Amino acid sequence: MNINLGSIDRSLRILAGSVLILLALINVIGPWGWIGIVAIATGVIRICPLYAALGLRTSAATPQDPAA
Repeated sequence: MNINLGSIDRSLRILAGSVLILLALINVIGPWGWIGIVAIATGVIRICPLYAALGLRTSAATPQDPAA
């Protein structure tokens, strides 16, 4: 799979995921906050399967295989 997340998108996903998990830990939003794990994971690996399915890309660089 090709990298399809740009640096701003990655940063926002990691930040939003962290906030969601923190809110879940302090019982503000309940267990739904654990969905933040998905946002953090996609930000860290730089690949969003939904973006790939829709043909979207926020990265400016040429897509590369992260395993290479």
